[in-house]
Amino acid sequence: MSQTPLRILVVLPMYGGSLPVGRYCARALADLGHTVQCFEAPLFHSAFTGLRELALGSTQVAQLEHSFLQVIAQAVWAKIQSLEPQLVLAMAQAPLSRSLLQRLRRSHVRTAMWFVEDWQVFNYWRDYAPLYDTFAVIQKEPFLSALRDAGQPHAFYLPLAALPEFHRPLDLSPSERKEYGSEIAFLGAGYPNRRQAFRRLVGRNFKIWGSDWEGESLLSAHIQRQGTRISEEESVKIYNAASINLNLHSSIRGDTILSHGDFVNPRTFELAAVGAFQLVDKRDLMPELFASDELATFETSEEFFAAIDYYLAHSEERTAIAAKARERVLREHTYVKRMTSLLDHMEACFGPWTQNGLAEQESSGSAGGQQTDSLGALPKNLPPVLRDALPELLQKLGLGPHASLEDVLCRLRGQKGILSELETSLLFLDAWSKQYKK
Repeated sequence: MSQTPLRILVVLPMYGGSLPVGRYCARALADLGHTVQCFEAPLFHSAFTGLRELALGSTQVAQLEHSFLQVIAQAVWAKIQSLEPQLVLAMAQAPLSRSLLQRLRRSHVRTAMWFVEDWQVFNYWRDYAPLYDTFAVIQKEPFLSALRDAGQPHAFYLPLAALPEFHRPLDLSPSERKEYGSEIAFLGAGYPNRRQAFRRLVGRNFKIWGSDWEGESLLSAHIQRQGTRISEEESVKIYNAASINLNLHSSIRGDTILSHGDFVNPRTFELAAVGAFQLVDKRDLMPELFASDELATFETSEEFFAAIDYYLAHSEERTAIAAKARERVLREHTYVKRMTSLLDHMEACFGPWTQNGLAEQESSGSAGGQQTDSLGALPKNLPPVLRDALPELLQKLGLGPHASLEDVLCRLRGQKGILSELETSLLFLDAWSKQYKK
């Protein structure tokens, strides 16, 4: 498949596990040579959650939340008009409304969602999946058949991955090893199955990192920083510092520690890319992603606790297994490879990518329905060498080919460093125009 440089907007969720995944996707797409921007939905998170602190009734809060999400969708549309992307890639729980997705389809902007969630736990996919051109998922059957039945014929399996330039071995300082290091470590939320499993590790050299561990008195001595959320940067340090990283997939059930699920979580790939040793519960889709000697797995609670003791006593085996897992991830399970697969899949389904802007851009103008001054309105006597440099400038600024002059000037004013001749000319023309109007 051809990999024509594209303009891509990645729409992030306000919060949640797919937020860092979205950032990794954006970075990988940029590494592939595409012009990429992110819609930063996390900027709205505190305001959105604040609606529930207004001491209002549930009906009023629901109405306000709906209206708030509509405003965010309008902000996404404004971003789309500026970039004129050929692809809008949404992560799970991204704030794209049904009406916005329908508008994008009318505008011939291709859309995709990477649904990195369990389809049986989060079922909002039924309403939204048919509105996307492509729906990438981390599970196979019966989910793929359910998507086809729901009206999504272009769904496909796309497992998670790692970003090697970020998830990598680190040379930690002595103080970092003291702060983050332990024989046994876990990073993640306090789901019921994890609480039950980890209680048997009380008193050992064991550190728990992450949020949602409230009310867990037995494990309180092991919970770091009172259960505050850990940044992605610190997570890599934790992975590097632990002798054994526990990787127990989450479950809302508290009667058993094993969920016996199918998909493989992002932590599996990230730990492997770091070169850290992990002990992970076996998953149905794991054998096609990793060989049996590339991960230390367990299928029962008895195997889990026995494996902890065994691998603590056999450091050479830990090192060998972790090295093989890292080799496998670097070879096959990177976000660059996943994004290449996504773009190839969409091209196979819908044909070659075009360089056209929004279909509605020329007919309906700006978001408010009024046509804004475009770069085509620049003086006709602008030197050809400057006019010929416009496409390169638009790409540098992350704007589409029909960007308004206002968008270009706004981006230029925010630039740092030495301006090019074209950039200086545009800012001069704007200043001259304002002075002339006065």
